[in-house]
Amino acid sequence: MATDSEDPPNQPPSTTSLAELARLFLRLGATAFGGPAAHIAMMRDEVVHRRGWLTDGHFLDLLGATNLIPGPNSTEMAIHIGWARRRWSGLVVAGASFILPAVLLTGVLAWAYVRFGKLPGTQWLLWGVKPVILAVVVQALWGLAPTAARTWPLRALALGAIAASALGVHELVILFVSGALMAAPRLRDSRGAGSFRQILPVVPLAAGVSVSAVLTLPRLFWIFLKIGSVLFGSGYVLLAFLRADLVLRLHWLTEAQLIDAITAGQLTPGPVFTTATFIGYLLSGPSGALVATAGIFLPAFVFVALSGPLVPRLRRSPVARAFLDGVNVASLALIVVVAAQLGRAAVVDPTTGLLGLLAAIALLRFKVNSTWLILGGATLGLGAHLLQLLH
Repeated sequence: MATDSEDPPNQPPSTTSLAELARLFLRLGATAFGGPAAHIAMMRDEVVHRRGWLTDGHFLDLLGATNLIPGPNSTEMAIHIGWARRRWSGLVVAGASFILPAVLLTGVLAWAYVRFGKLPGTQWLLWGVKPVILAVVVQALWGLAPTAARTWPLRALALGAIAASALGVHELVILFVSGALMAAPRLRDSRGAGSFRQILPVVPLAAGVSVSAVLTLPRLFWIFLKIGSVLFGSGYVLLAFLRADLVLRLHWLTEAQLIDAITAGQLTPGPVFTTATFIGYLLSGPSGALVATAGIFLPAFVFVALSGPLVPRLRRSPVARAFLDGVNVASLALIVVVAAQLGRAAVVDPTTGLLGLLAAIALLRFKVNSTWLILGGATLGLGAHLLQLLH
């Protein structure tokens, strides 16, 4: 086992203040465009490379654990990091700080949507930001790959996971199969198998929530609590859940309103799950926004609180350690696939291609903070937009 995958100390370091956690994750929440893969890449740059709070091995362990539970992956990574630094208080502060900027920005978009009947145009912003986000993801892959794929079996498994994902195999299947393939040889040791059974994480079982078509705040809360408790996957999976409940079954939203809500979640930085904030505001104003947001994010805090303490125990079991190694390398493979998809959406002309290349050089060669590059990309997008207006 690589030395940077050793268990973290039993007690959290006392050098990280809650104010420092709050400042970091508020900034990340306000600038983290591009989806979970990009958010996680930015977190790695800050907590592994710049601050040394975690090793790459520990970061990968948390990423693997995050991929095995429902909910918004990047938010859960923020919560995990908060737990690793300051336990319960850090868990709450880091998670809430990462969510808050996106909630506020999405709430403003929802207000504008209700007031003016449409979303403000911000495609110019994403034109400049997406190539930088692509470079941030590439930087994370470059740094994490030597740890996650440190042996030839793990490298072969990564290639298989990439192929499976490209063919449309469900992410959760890829993760569990990858972990099982690495753990299988260890199962020959009956002692190792016994220790594996003792540290298996709790798998949450979510019951269906029956609601009527009458809109009330408690019913709104339970709808989003259910979704947050069972949802794996991307924002497109969230779209399917919301459409089934809110459009087809309850008729609280139209198809067009739902698409606009998902778009608002993607236009703002931070977790796309703040789509719930937008929908809650549409349905019941500020109180609805607050209730829907609390409902969809609450399970993430609960699941991390249950699974976080198990990660060091996973590393102490030979079978579970092998399983986690498989999950880690599969998680990295899934980010590779996301990066390829992001590349097609981000590099739309020679200018964006050059911007992405320059951002990658700045990150890999000169270690420039990704936040400044994202702000620079947004500024470039604004400049290009203003030039178009002038002409």
